[in-house]
Formats: sequence, structure tokens, C-alpha cells
Amino acid sequence: MVSITSFYFCTKTYIVKQFATLITELSNSTKTNDKLQALVDYFMTAPDDEKIYTLALFSDRRPKRVVNTTKLREWCAEERAIPSWLFEESYQHVGDLAETIALLMSENPLARGDKEEKSLKEWMIYLKELQNKSEEEKKVAIVQAWKSLDKNECFIFNKLMGGNFRIGVSKAMVINALSKVYQLDAQIITHQISGNWDTETITLDTLIKGDLAKTDVSKPYPFYLAYALENDLKELGNPTEWQAEWKWDGIRGQIIKRADEIFVWSRGEELITDKFPEYQVLKTCLPNGTVLDGEILPFKENKVLIFNILQTRIGRKNLTKKILEDAPVIFLAYDLLEYEHKDIRYLSLAERRKRLEYTILQSQQEVLRLSPVIDFTRWEDLISQRNQAREKNSEGLMLKAKNSSYQTGRRRGDWWKWKVNPLTIDCVLIAAQKGHGRRANLYTDYTFAVRDGEKLITFTKAYSGLTDKEFEEVNVFIQKNILDKFGPVRTVKAELVFEIAFEGIAPSSRHKSGIALRFPRILRWRKDKKVEEINTLEDLRKILENFN
Repeated sequence: MVSITSFYFCTKTYIVKQFATLITELSNSTKTNDKLQALVDYFMTAPDDEKIYTLALFSDRRPKRVVNTTKLREWCAEERAIPSWLFEESYQHVGDLAETIALLMSENPLARGDKEEKSLKEWMIYLKELQNKSEEEKKVAIVQAWKSLDKNECFIFNKLMGGNFRIGVSKAMVINALSKVYQLDAQIITHQISGNWDTETITLDTLIKGDLAKTDVSKPYPFYLAYALENDLKELGNPTEWQAEWKWDGIRGQIIKRADEIFVWSRGEELITDKFPEYQVLKTCLPNGTVLDGEILPFKENKVLIFNILQTRIGRKNLTKKILEDAPVIFLAYDLLEYEHKDIRYLSLAERRKRLEYTILQSQQEVLRLSPVIDFTRWEDLISQRNQAREKNSEGLMLKAKNSSYQTGRRRGDWWKWKVNPLTIDCVLIAAQKGHGRRANLYTDYTFAVRDGEKLITFTKAYSGLTDKEFEEVNVFIQKNILDKFGPVRTVKAELVFEIAFEGIAPSSRHKSGIALRFPRILRWRKDKKVEEINTLEDLRKILENFN
């Protein structure tokens, strides 16, 4: 959560004052009901052309980053005539780049520029136009903006520019607020605000009350998400009422065929059609009015590959022939949301599955496959199946009630994910740097090492898994046992042993150890172990060999 006291984009514009008041209330409140009411009040009274931008900021439609943070650091340090090491020290102390720049620029002894009188909408358009400018043009425009804004205005400008506008408000809370304002079910609101819409060409009222679903042929459905299974399997009741499938580690997505076009959406509501040209073949075999829910998976020689293979093509602007050959993909479908142009999410899973099986069978394309159902009659049978998950590069099992409809968001009761226990390794803390936000003054970002003969070799970083009390205790140790400084990083005496949990492991040429972990986090602080007892690099290599 970003702590904001008060700010105004321009003192003469009521619209911006209203937005500023909302941000202040949301930032200063710790009560969910108070935040919800603040959002309701805002959306009830704010002008239409500002509300749509506010929704974009509070949802997954944050503006694209205008310039990388390295350049922002350089430009600010240059403007203030301070060395880069001093800027970095300031940043580590403050814990937030936007705030660091705002504080430094507000103390700028140079003559300030003319006051910029822009509304929220105007600032958003201003930043969008900067995206196509040259680096030098961006520098001139951004530095000028810094000079023309006071500290609080500069802080918000930096947040907007960085595409990172977090103030402790979830998308679900915003949807609940809009549900109250428009007197519509939250699931309807979620669907209405999904898909392609442009803040410059649509108002919030049109988006929610209009019929964009019929005019936007690419519009996806909100995803249904599962909770982690924590209770005993038997508490789910009769096993014959449940469907079990493998849980895969890929990119959750939807494939949409409408108006003779194919659209591919990720769970994060990003249109990624161009990233997966393999799916264009489905234009000729999927009927219009079809929406599939499933997993984008790297797949070769009839086997699902590890996620790291898929990562080689994520973020690439140009997909070369070699990349497509080295990281081929399939779409593993496990649900059907639209059939013959009709929304069938209200049907039971069993009914949707029948239609899904028929759709996949009719397509007859290798790139589109059906998620297999695991046969079982007793809960005990699933336990042995789950134990085989890693052999298939699977994360575990999915359990779905056969009578369940396809809902919106994360809900308890009908869908559960039952992941395998994580892989673990014991290691020692050898370096740390300060965190961000509320942990800006604590060393909470840790680097860990394992033994390699007589040496220690770094292999991963982690910054979550400890309690606040444990973080404070480790922080005290670090401050007393610093060996050296490298920018914001502090090397420390190798004495504290931790158990690290992770979901996957893969070879990596970018890491000194030759190994990269997937989703590493601290499982526990091993106060019962000495450094001599930690695992070795050879242990990691054996895990890698067994995992692959």
C-alpha cells in the first residue's frame, strides 16, 4: 500500500480534487468497509470522463511503462547533480522510487518551471503520447514535468508513469463498489469491464450499461479460479460427484473464435493472440461462437515441458522460426464457456464437458487438445495419482464438482487445486538488501547459497515466508554482521540457515550456480541447523536431474 497524505493534480480543478480525495481516503484507511464506501461515493459523483480512467488505474489496465526505471534514476540524479550511489542510498532508505524522485525534485534549488494545470485524464493522455517519443524527447518532457509539479503531484506523476499504481485496493473491491453503484450483480460487472475497451473513447456508464459484449467480438469471459485444498479429501463428500484433472504449469488462457477470427486472452486480461501464431489454424476448424478455457503449454514429443521452455518466448517482440521450433505449444482445453454463440457458463460442468469433448473431437488439430479426466472411485486412488504429478511436469491435481457452474473469480466450494508438496533445500543467508513499501527500512530481500566443496555459491533470492517478528530479528543480525557493501546490497556472515521451498527447477546460464528455481520462498528459519549441515550444489543438481 502506498502511503499518501494529500495531493492535487491542479488546485483549480474540482475533478482532480475529487480523485485526490479518493486516493487519500483509500490510502489512509485500513478498514475494508471504509474503502468500499469511499469508492462508492466517488463513482456516484465523479464526472464520466474521469471515472473511466480511475477504473483503468484500479484494475489491470494500468498504463504501459513510459521509460525504464534506470533512466529515471539517471535523469533525476543528473538533474540534482548527485552521484548515482547517493541516489541509490536515498532510494533504499525511502523504499519507493516514485517517492524518492518526488522528494529529491521538491528540494531542487534550480528555478522551477511553470505550473502544469492538468487533470487526471490530461496526464494520462500526456503519458500515452510520450510512449512514441525518442529517449531525448522523453527526458526533456519528464524533467520539465518534475520541475513544474510539487512533491505530492510529482509522486503521483511518477506512479502513473511507472505503470505501478497500487494503493491497497483490489480489483474485486472496485467491482463490488461498482456493483453497489449500478445495482448489478458483481459477476455481471466483471464481465462488462473485461476485454478490449479504450479509456479515450468510452465512458464508464457506456461500458457497464452498454452492450459491448455484442459489438466486441474479442471479448473474453472472467476466469473462474480455484482455492488451494487444505482440508481432508473425504470432507468433499462422495468422490463420484467430482471430476479430477492434472494441474498444469502454463499460461491460463481463453481461445475465442468469433466472426471468423481467433483471439487469445491470458488470465491477466492481456490479448496475446500474436504471441501464439500456432493457434491461427483453429480459424478453419472451430465454429464461430466458441470460447475455450484452458492452459497454454509447451509441448513436444507428446509430453508437457517445464514452464521455463515457455518463458523463452514470453516477452519476445519477434518470434523467430527457431523459437517456435524450440518452444512449441498446445492449448489444453478443460472447459467450454460459449457454444454456438450462447453463454453456457450456467450449465453444469458435466454438461459443458460433453460439449467440450465434441468440439475438440470435431477440430482434429494437434495444437488443440482435451484435458484428460483422471479415473478414480475412491479418494485414496487420487493420492497415488498426485504422487506421480512431477513425473508429468504437473503441479498436482484439480478437483471440480461435476454439478458446478462456471463462476467468476475465486470462490470456495466447487473448484479446488491440490498441488504437490514443494521441493525444499537448506541453505545459508549470505547477502541482503532493504525491501520496499512498509519494509523499506528493513533488510528483507535475501540472497542464499549452498555449499560447493569448501565454497559457498549463490543460487537464489527470496523475500517472503517469514513473520514480521522474524524479519525484524533477521534485520538486527544483518545490521550487526555486515561484511561488505555493493550498492544497496550488504554481504553478511554466513550463519543463518533457512529452508527454501520452490515449485520447479531448471538449468540456467544466467545464474552462477547454473540453476534457476521457480517461485522460491522461505519455508522456515532453521535455527536448529548449523551452516555445515546445509545442502550442496550437487544436491541441487540431483533435484534438477530427477525433476527433468
